[in-house]
Amino acid sequence: MAKLDKLKEEIGWLRIVFGIFIAADISLVAWVVQNYNKADIFLLIISIVWVGVITAIIFFLNKAAYRRIDELEDL
Repeated sequence: MAKLDKLKEEIGWLRIVFGIFIAADISLVAWVVQNYNKADIFLLIISIVWVGVITAIIFFLNKAAYRRIDELEDL
């Protein structure tokens, strides 16, 4: 039973972190779209790089959550 509770807590934590990164990614993409013609090119490049980094983190968090969900099925 302890393993089940631990997995549920990990999934809940991953859900919160996933939501935070989704919000950050959407906000950063919106900023880039709104300011692509006004902002400094260096700032735009840095922002686009960070969009890629945050998107990759979201992908890996999603995979980690699904692994935990699959572990729940095995219990």
